[in-house]
Amino acid sequence: MKKTQYYNQQQAAEKAAANPTADATEKLQKVLARSGLGSRREMETLIDAGLVTVNGRTATLGDRITDRDRVTVRGRPVSLKAEDDLPRRVIMYNKPEGELVTRKDPEGRRTVFDHLPRLRGERWIAIGRLDINTSGLLLFTNDGELANRLMHPSHQVEREYAVRVMGEVTDEMLNAMKDGVMLEDGVARFTDIQLVGGEGINVWYHVVITEGRNREVRRLWESQGVTVSRLKRVRYGNIYLDKRTKMGEWIELTQSEIDDMSALAGLAKKSATPLQTGRPGQKQRSGARKPVHAIGRRSK
Repeated sequence: MKKTQYYNQQQAAEKAAANPTADATEKLQKVLARSGLGSRREMETLIDAGLVTVNGRTATLGDRITDRDRVTVRGRPVSLKAEDDLPRRVIMYNKPEGELVTRKDPEGRRTVFDHLPRLRGERWIAIGRLDINTSGLLLFTNDGELANRLMHPSHQVEREYAVRVMGEVTDEMLNAMKDGVMLEDGVARFTDIQLVGGEGINVWYHVVITEGRNREVRRLWESQGVTVSRLKRVRYGNIYLDKRTKMGEWIELTQSEIDDMSALAGLAKKSATPLQTGRPGQKQRSGARKPVHAIGRRSK
């Protein structure tokens, strides 16, 4: 072996020993999500559609990259962010009925993103979705990995809803929905159901699910011949809807709440500089927040 070749190999070995993570690779969709381009699922869709390249070649699902690779999305270069480069932010938005959880609507209808604060070089990722006729708690983050873990069915993160139903509800119906009902996309169930109050056609229940399937709460009630007339999400994981956050307003979660969410997702803690919150000119809110009535208890 030539001395120069041997010397170069020795240098590479010493460099790798000094920095063992330098050549570590990560899944492409994970790095793109962390870099603020969207959720991991959205990134997988872009990769599958052939809209992502790595070092000049079209990427495929399963590709792994380092921070030295050149990546483009839809032809535009992407500034890849390392795990430590991205502060973790989470905001709570109180969604009114009539707004869509999408960035752009072809029909020009209102979207939840119209009301969120702007992030420089990043974008908000919705943690779960609500249909146009459902109001209440929506969480947004700039951390794609956090969003992915909190939405993934394997993590069994609880979502709690306040439901007003029309029609007679029997114990048999409630038991059936807790035991499990076969819907068109598989078995669905509520892990908990509690009667909150009301009478006649104005009866309210609180229900808990651990998945985020499309219109799952409504379809479970409809399977029993009961119509949902109002639906509002009041909790996601260990975060409860803030009574002081009025419809159409947002508030940034406290560092303690973000740490709790990170722990729920199995991620290490991260700090972030507070955003300006609420409405234009509104000051940062302080003090303990008061959750709406909910089945679960606030995690400590």
